[in-house]
Amino acid sequence: MATEIVIPKLGMTMEKGTLTEWLVPDGQEVAVGDLVFHMETEKIEMEVEAEAAGIVRQAVPNGTTLPPGGIVGYILAAGEPMPALSPAATAGAAASVAPVANSVPVSAGTASMLEGGRIAASPIARRLAREAGLVLAGVAGTGPGGRIVEADVTAAIAAPPAAAPSPATAPRTPVSPPREVLASPLARRLAERFKVDLATVPGTGPNGRITLADVEGAAGHPVDQPGGAPAEQHRPGDIIPVRGMRRVIAQRMHGSLQEMAQLTMGIDVGMGAAVDLRGRLVEQWAGQGLRPTYTDLIVKALALALCDHPLLNAEFSEEGIRLLEHRHIGVAVAVEGGLLVPVVRDADVLTLREIAAETNRLAGLARAGLVLPDDMAGQTFSVTTLGASGVDFFTPIINPPNVGILGVGGVRDGVAWEGDRPVRTSVMTLSLTIDHRAVDGAPAAAFLGTVRDLLESPYRLMS
Repeated sequence: MATEIVIPKLGMTMEKGTLTEWLVPDGQEVAVGDLVFHMETEKIEMEVEAEAAGIVRQAVPNGTTLPPGGIVGYILAAGEPMPALSPAATAGAAASVAPVANSVPVSAGTASMLEGGRIAASPIARRLAREAGLVLAGVAGTGPGGRIVEADVTAAIAAPPAAAPSPATAPRTPVSPPREVLASPLARRLAERFKVDLATVPGTGPNGRITLADVEGAAGHPVDQPGGAPAEQHRPGDIIPVRGMRRVIAQRMHGSLQEMAQLTMGIDVGMGAAVDLRGRLVEQWAGQGLRPTYTDLIVKALALALCDHPLLNAEFSEEGIRLLEHRHIGVAVAVEGGLLVPVVRDADVLTLREIAAETNRLAGLARAGLVLPDDMAGQTFSVTTLGASGVDFFTPIINPPNVGILGVGGVRDGVAWEGDRPVRTSVMTLSLTIDHRAVDGAPAAAFLGTVRDLLESPYRLMS
């Protein structure tokens, strides 16, 4: 029976995907798990693998854009005719192939296996397992044919760890098997990038689990700093194709400046107390594998300030200015080939520690190529930083349909006055860009002043 090859749905907000390149020629035989085609959405590129063995027959050419579930081809048995492709076939909702963002070794367990040795699991189940660091081999599937579905993974994540057998009942093994390396999916992805042998990395996570920070330390390449994406090497005379993420960024930024009346203003912030608070939190949270950044403080300050200045937490359209209910802060992350903006949701009600954990998680997903469209949807305000690159002031461009974005410069030495005496301190410049159609200069300046006040009295962010 023919198996459909379709554009997988990667999130509730995904509307279309483009098959950029077939990775196997028409008529070639593939096994379960072989890479079939490369695809891209507005800001994500990935390779897609087959979940059936057989002969690939292509139904559409490279460059075809379809909604999720749109059929791009089939996997057929030898001698099986290719089904007729009807227009309605592109509206299907079920994916027969899974996006490959990260591979985690598994061992034999209770999971049902497909022909070829691959565990039978739905794409959503695989994604949840990757994010949680769950080995699918130990999950019992309740779907058709023992297939692991979303509910199985959710239950496995929530279940307490199984108790180890007592010494009296534990089976005796004369030779211990090789130790399985416990590592998060992001740690494995980063280890592959920097060619780090995980067996040599001491894990600082629960039960010795290797975390992203452990691999960063072993590789000597911290990736949690803005602007840390590796730059491609090009020669003079090269023409760099503008496609995928680069094309989307170009179109959105050009459209933003064409549509909006953008105005940028700056303010200096005394960061002495914030530097002190961050230093204390770094020490306090070190045992939890969490390292707060200045961006975390700024995300919290922005969210609280937006509560007091709702005009900045809005969208502008021909119908009017719509004030938004939630404070969802988009945090720009530099990645290879461009920029992604995952969203910290309801940042005003999250604790500072929860914000730090979420920004670290989202930035890791973005840089590892695991972030999904839903992770980048629904922002009401954005923040972008060039401080790690030595920049103090710049003019950030608003991400439509928001009406504002905050640019963050680096923390530098400055001078404060205590009476007639100059005192050395730390200073940061914030650059606020607004859509002047929706917000005037005075209320924007008041909002920026509130952000400054919160950062200069940062212990208010801890409540």
